[in-house]
This record gives sequence, C-alpha cells and structure tokens, in this order.
Amino acid sequence: MARNGKPIFRADHVGSLLRPDRLHGARSKFDRGEITRDELRAVEDECIVEAAKLQEDVGLQVITDGEFRRSVWWYEFIDALNGIEIAEPDKGAAFSGGSEEWEYLPKTVRTVGKIGRLGEIMVPEFEVLRAATSQTPKITIPSPSRIHFHGGRAAVDTAVYPDMEAFWSDIAAVYQQEIASLEAAGCTYIQIDDPVLTYFLDDRLRGNVKEIGEDPDALLPKYVEVINRCIAKRKPETQIGIHLCRGNSRSKWIAAGPYEPIAEAIFPQLNVDTYLLEYDDERSGGFEPLRFVPDDKIVVLGLVTTKTGQMEEMDTLRRRVDEAAKFQPAASLAISPQCGFASEVGGNIVTLQDELNKLRLVVQAADEIWGNA
Repeated sequence: MARNGKPIFRADHVGSLLRPDRLHGARSKFDRGEITRDELRAVEDECIVEAAKLQEDVGLQVITDGEFRRSVWWYEFIDALNGIEIAEPDKGAAFSGGSEEWEYLPKTVRTVGKIGRLGEIMVPEFEVLRAATSQTPKITIPSPSRIHFHGGRAAVDTAVYPDMEAFWSDIAAVYQQEIASLEAAGCTYIQIDDPVLTYFLDDRLRGNVKEIGEDPDALLPKYVEVINRCIAKRKPETQIGIHLCRGNSRSKWIAAGPYEPIAEAIFPQLNVDTYLLEYDDERSGGFEPLRFVPDDKIVVLGLVTTKTGQMEEMDTLRRRVDEAAKFQPAASLAISPQCGFASEVGGNIVTLQDELNKLRLVVQAADEIWGNA
C-alpha cells in the first residue's frame, strides 16, 4: 500500500493493446455492413477474454480490455455524450516522427447542445472485463480536457452555453455520474488519459491555443480544476490514476518537452492517487519535476517505449528508477510502458510479439527492482 492507502501495482500498463487480426477483420466486415454490431461485439468479447489471459500470463495484476471496442482512445466515450458533435480535424495538432506514410489529426469536439449522459458508458465494458480476470480490472476514460482543447470556446455554442461555468459544471456532472456507475459495478481502478496537459509544454501547441482565443496560462489550471471536480465524489477506496503522454499514434507523437514548466501547476494540484508518466526518451526530460509530486501519490514511470520494438536493457531501467528515487520515494514508484500500444485502432508500428516482450519486461523489472511485484 502507498501512503494514501491505495494499492501499488509495481508493474502497471496504460491500457490499449494491439488488436488481433481477427478483430481487425470483424471491424472491417462491420464497416462494410457484412455483420451486425452484435456480431462485432461478440468477437470483441472473445478477444477481450484472450487479452485478459495474455496480461495475466505475463504476470500483470492490472488488467484492461485493451480498448478493443474503440477506434481511437477517446472517441467512443465522448461521442456517447449528449450535446456533442465530432467535427473537423485540428490541423494545428499534427503528429511528428514515426511513419511518413501515415497521418492522424485529432478531431475537434463541438458542443451543440446541453452536455449530458444518456446512460452508462463504460459499465458494459467493465462487466465483460471483470468476468474475464481474477486480477484488478482497470477502466480507462478520456479526460474532460479532450472535449474542449481542440476548438476552445469557439467550439461551444454560445446559445447553449452563454456561461462557460455551466459548460464545465455539466461536464463534471457527467464524469461524476459515470464514475459512480463504475463504482456501483465494482470498479476500483479508473484511469483518466490526458495527453492534453502536456501540450502546454510545446510552444507550437500553446500558439494554437492563443489562435483560438484562449490563454494557455489560464487554461491549464482550469483543466486541473475541472478534473478535480470530475473525481470529487469518488469513493475513498477508488483509485484514480491519470496518464500523461505527449501523443501516441502509429508510433508518432505531438508534443515535446520536460515536465518542469507544468509540474507545479499539475503534480501537487490534481487530487488523483496515481500518476502514470511518459519517460521513455529525451522528449520527456529528467526526473527533477517529480519533486513536486506529494509523497502520498504513486508515480508509475513509463520507461518502456511502445513506439518501437527495441528492447530496453534491465540495467538501464534499474538506473533510471534509481535516478527517479532521488526526487520521489522509491516506495511510491512503479514501472510501466510509456503509453498504450494502440491508441487508435491501427496501433503503433510494433508486432504482437514486441508487445508481449515489452509487457514481460515491465513485470520482470518490477520483480527485480521491488521484489514480488
């Protein structure tokens, strides 16, 4: 247990997994109208059961559904909300690195009506996952910042929300309701995925924020405040994690920069239990910003990259954990891949064997560094 009374999973992972060929085939058939949604869901269920077994077999004690029902990490959750319209791509948020033959642009979210929750969003997925594992099932959900960042105030209908505080209040209510539903179903570990917070490190993306009429220095603390409102009514035993990365799609990335400029605005301010942080290469900088993380938080170091199949050396992982322990108690640290393996349905440019090797490495490193992970 950490000092906050929540369990520490020394070997954790961010959530998304490469889709097996059978699932890709079923999704293609569904898109062509050759099978029904129920038939697609049956294949998804079977693949989720197999993914849970894969995670258990490598020794993980945190199990996800691989986000196998999603086309993109955030899309299905936010698209399920009332009052939301998924609109044009944000051309100012292009990805870098990876394959030049592929480009993904994040889409803008427009608010065209009162934001509300039409019913349970993630509970059906959680119930399938819970039945598939004897370990701790973790559900991942997109941050509320994803509803606003790509578009800002200009993407929120002023006739519907003349006052932006009403907009944020409705969003917070939706998340509170969804978390309560997951808790009622037995979920004890919920992860909020928020690459947007690290976009404030990047001058190009800060410039985009200004171009849409927003002040990045005011917007970052607003997002922190809203996330805190979203999780304010969770049960004491519910573990809330937040994953921060710099974009992840087909082995590409959006933002770059060390955590230092945003660390004091985020780490001591967010009322989460666990930080899952990207730390796989020089884009993330050093561990010095961890000095702002309160000692009762859990810090999961994303030291193992999902962007390539190249394997990290165990000695390097040990050394980097030792470096991080200079700024955060070693007893509060854990290890994971830096991000998911498939933030969108196509996945990163790695193989299923690469994925398996990486997950095994995370568990082995946790065992060697902390013992009995």
